Formats: sequence, C-alpha cells, structure tokens
Amino acid sequence: MLQAASGRRKSISIYGNDYDTPDGTCIRDYIHVSDLCDAHLLAMDYLMKTRNSCTFNLGNGEGFSVRDVINTAKKISGKTMTIEYSQRRAGDPDILVADANKAKTELNWQPSKYQLHDIISDAWQWEQILARR
Repeated sequence: MLQAASGRRKSISIYGNDYDTPDGTCIRDYIHVSDLCDAHLLAMDYLMKTRNSCTFNLGNGEGFSVRDVINTAKKISGKTMTIEYSQRRAGDPDILVADANKAKTELNWQPSKYQLHDIISDAWQWEQILARR
C-alpha cells in the first residue's frame, strides 16, 4: 500500500468489500515491526533459558479494517492511491485478531506501538527511504 503511495507500485488491491464488518473490508491485526523484533528477541532469550520451544501469537489485539489502513496511509503520506477491487479470497475470515496473552505472560512482551497512525507513520518513513534508492 505504501509502495503505491510512493510510486513504487501502480496500485493496491482490496480483496473483497463484502465482509460482515462496518465498512465491508476485512479486519486484521497489524503490528509494528519494532514490536515484532522485540518479541523475537524475548523468544530467543526464553528458548536459551528454558530450552523449551513454544509457539506465540503476536499482535496488538486490536483489529483495523483494510479501508482504515488505506485512509490512514493517505492522511500520513498526503498521497492518493489507485485501488483495485478483487474478489474475496476463499476462506478469508471477516475478522482476524491475534490473542497475544501467552507472549505477554511467558515472555513479558507488550507491544509499545499499537496505534495505527504510529505503525503506518514509521512504515511511511521507511518507504520514503526505499523509494529514493
């Protein structure tokens, strides 16, 4: 999506606008890359200390619709994006939000950047660096 805003892609695709959600687009849990890195480091420490391999769900526990993400990206970037609507993908649930309680409890992990604006703002800064290359 941000690649479309920076001009590195022609458009973005929305797969389905007929979901049972307030705006018709699916809702997903987005996580800031630095929070993801923090969780991986904590998981490595956990593995080294316990020698116990585990699976952890990571997310901020709050979902945002695809349309919310696009609208926030437009505001932050100041750019418009060409949107192409495609058919909904088979098996895609309306809402998919992570339950990260196990990671919070066992790893003492907590996302620090869970606001959509912060997640996209930092991603937009990175995208601008990539677009200049």
